[in-house]
Amino acid sequence: MSLQSSLFAPKRKSVEKQIHKLLIAVAVMTGMIIIALVVMMLSINNQYTNVLQNANTAADFNSEFKSTLDSQMYNHVIKPRTEKSVEELPMEELDNAEAVLMRLESSTTLKDNRWRIQSMLEMFTNLRKYMIEIAREESYDIRMELLERNIRGETGLTELIETYMHEFIDDEVREMARLRKVISRQTVVVVACVAAGAVFLSIMLILSSIRISRSITEPISALSQKARKFGSGNFSPSHIETDIIELETLNDGFDDMAGKINSLMDKQMEDERSLHKAELELLQAQINPHFLYNTLDSIAILAESERSEDVVNMVTNLSTFFRSSLNRGKDIISLRAECAQVRSYLEIQSVRYSDILEYEIHIPEMFMDVTVPKLILQPLVENALYHGIKNRRGMGKITITAEERGDDLLLRVQDNGAGMDEEQVNALKSGVYEDRHTGLGLVNVHKRIRLYCGEKYGLSFESEKAIGTTVSVLLPMHQDFVGKEETV
Repeated sequence: MSLQSSLFAPKRKSVEKQIHKLLIAVAVMTGMIIIALVVMMLSINNQYTNVLQNANTAADFNSEFKSTLDSQMYNHVIKPRTEKSVEELPMEELDNAEAVLMRLESSTTLKDNRWRIQSMLEMFTNLRKYMIEIAREESYDIRMELLERNIRGETGLTELIETYMHEFIDDEVREMARLRKVISRQTVVVVACVAAGAVFLSIMLILSSIRISRSITEPISALSQKARKFGSGNFSPSHIETDIIELETLNDGFDDMAGKINSLMDKQMEDERSLHKAELELLQAQINPHFLYNTLDSIAILAESERSEDVVNMVTNLSTFFRSSLNRGKDIISLRAECAQVRSYLEIQSVRYSDILEYEIHIPEMFMDVTVPKLILQPLVENALYHGIKNRRGMGKITITAEERGDDLLLRVQDNGAGMDEEQVNALKSGVYEDRHTGLGLVNVHKRIRLYCGEKYGLSFESEKAIGTTVSVLLPMHQDFVGKEETV
């Protein structure tokens, strides 16, 4: 009996020692993880607090600055001029506002918002110059004209500053929403880690309080090895020999989980790659700088020609176009919103190319509430204009129509421009369908339609040289976008 005790005592001790080491390691690791998670939560919370403070400060600024300065400058304009007119300017209001902007610039973490703040500070410099110019002007009528034109009117700096501050607040609010989601996710992670740690420690304590036999320790060790492999990213299944039903069930569950995780990871990675690539290309396609520059040049020419009504229409259409293009980052909209966006684009281009461009949009009201991916018509219309209408002589026409095709919706963008021969059409189809860059923005449209709607949907092309081109867009009439994108 004493011989048996001497033989088995070291093994018992060795097992207990390993368990004690494991418990200590688990406790240390758990403590480190908790500390790391707490630090991470505090960091995110601090960022959230800063963003919230920025948004509140900007909101207070935006609600008071324009009305206060406009009112003070109006009172200054209507007063008779004196030698102290410049000294009586409300410069203190500008100083306080600039101080607020500099605080916001130092605290915001968003690149676009820092740019906006710097732009507004430059506007303040111009604002001071205009205020002094008004103060020195003797003519009441000229002072009032300068006030309306440069400071408080629709083209004035206070209106522009207010617009920039609105955009600043919008970005800060979106950043708050993003940080709130991060905090929520991290809270779930913390709770899950604490719960998992508690379960793990409880199991270890129970196991350390009883005598662990060899028939249990070996399969548990094998399972631990498998768990470590899973933790390192190796999800290949492996069978563990054991006579214990619970451990066998656990092993089978590990293998089932590994298979499901592999499938989910593969699918998620593929979806994320496709969506990320499409989103990047969409972001690049949303704003065409040349279109904006040319439109602004046209507006300037119209303004110089004193065609105020055309200026108003063009600015309104430009605003509608970019508002629809950006759409608060959403990629799914109603066909009504898509038509409004493309109509604004065509109205702008009709002014610029009045001698060569006509257009018609014939889409029945019954289709207007169908949800579609954003920016599927404007790139097609742009291609029709620049690669069709402009390459022919005389007046050209772009026609947009819609019809029901079974359970699907068929949109058509047709032009009577230069058209393409069969070889050019085939090259275009190959570029779009095989995801090769065509330089016409059609790959992006086709990919996003298939990403959101399915493989059977997308673009098709018909063209005849010197006759024109028709691009057809096949979409589902009743597509469920829940979980993909919120519609408007």
